[in-house]
Amino acid sequence: MRGFRSDTQYCSFCGKPADENHHLVASPTNGIFICDKCIAICQGIIEQEAHNVDPIEISDVPTPREFKEYLDQYVIGQDYAKKALSVAVYNHYKRMTTLQNKGNVKIEKSNVLLIGPTGSGKTLLARTLAEKLKVPFAIADATTLTEAGYVGEDVENVLLKLINAADGNIPAAERGIIFIDEIDKIARKSENTSITRDVSGEGVQQALLKIIEGTVASVPPQGGRKHPNQEMLQIDTTNILFILGGAFVGLDKIIEQRTVAHSMGFGSNIGQITEEQRMDLLNQCTSDDLVKFGLIPELIGRMPINVALKELTKTDLTRILTEPKNAIVKQFKASFEMDDLALDFTDDALEQIADIAIKQKTGARGLRAIVEKMLMDLMYEAPSVKGPKKLTITRDIVEKKAVPAAETLLIDQRPA
Repeated sequence: MRGFRSDTQYCSFCGKPADENHHLVASPTNGIFICDKCIAICQGIIEQEAHNVDPIEISDVPTPREFKEYLDQYVIGQDYAKKALSVAVYNHYKRMTTLQNKGNVKIEKSNVLLIGPTGSGKTLLARTLAEKLKVPFAIADATTLTEAGYVGEDVENVLLKLINAADGNIPAAERGIIFIDEIDKIARKSENTSITRDVSGEGVQQALLKIIEGTVASVPPQGGRKHPNQEMLQIDTTNILFILGGAFVGLDKIIEQRTVAHSMGFGSNIGQITEEQRMDLLNQCTSDDLVKFGLIPELIGRMPINVALKELTKTDLTRILTEPKNAIVKQFKASFEMDDLALDFTDDALEQIADIAIKQKTGARGLRAIVEKMLMDLMYEAPSVKGPKKLTITRDIVEKKAVPAAETLLIDQRPA
């Protein structure tokens, strides 16, 4: 090796011999060595290359129609919301390509406010969009946030979740999507400015303003509170798309009072509206309505797109059980196939499951819990019964009317 003594080992990269300052790692096949210093240099190069983010080209961003077609595979109903979100996301990433090309016209960011009851698909819409774009995505809960200096989480911890979702790659996180749920729960107590501190309401809204609009924020690397001597992560939020969601219970009443002419006295029919009428009202939502609900005007101004989601009907919930790519029924069928059990559901059974979800007012979010509870005994017994098995879930089984024990059903319904 380069004329050195044969009993001395040398790093094949830098040529330095092994000593107390250079520890060598040998190749398992060809006798080549590398020292710890060269390993550290290689690691740094790999990490730097991993953190280099390719610029976004407009040709790489799906069209709004392609976005919606992808959402249709996973989200049932909510066509207007899917169209509005598809256009908003497409325009957002089109804006980023304009910034990269340093265009003369600066396009403002279009953040989105989703208004809809629990279980209507707000979180699913945002997550599915992020999967389509293959960008980092983080979900935060507004109810845990407080104004800086008080018990709770700082708003910067929302950005830390996005950085963690990007595996620490800050340039990748800087073009990700953040979904902040339960934004209606931080509404201020009254329309007028309070003389006392509202640290988990109006204070949080004010703290979110610069982050949502676009700023270079300092984020504690381990989460928690900021400390003077703590080294901060710097992240630019200019190109981060914020989607805010909330149920906004009672907002339709505020809009109704503004838009519908009511008779004087106690003869008013406020509250006696259909779901379609409620949707129409929410889609007529203005900034003044949101201010009356409790959002501050500055935050509303940073959310130019308002989208109302309708409450899911029985038909929607039944379709959700079976149609999406990752439908709940498909998941349970695949799970039971591993135990050699062919599972099937009748239409009546699916409708009854949807009825239960409507009565519980849990929306699509509660469907899995209902099916899980219904099949608990079956999941317990099925692995113990050997051989091929078959079971059809009927309405009576869902309602637990005269249902035999799970092991009896398995034995009785085995194919001949």
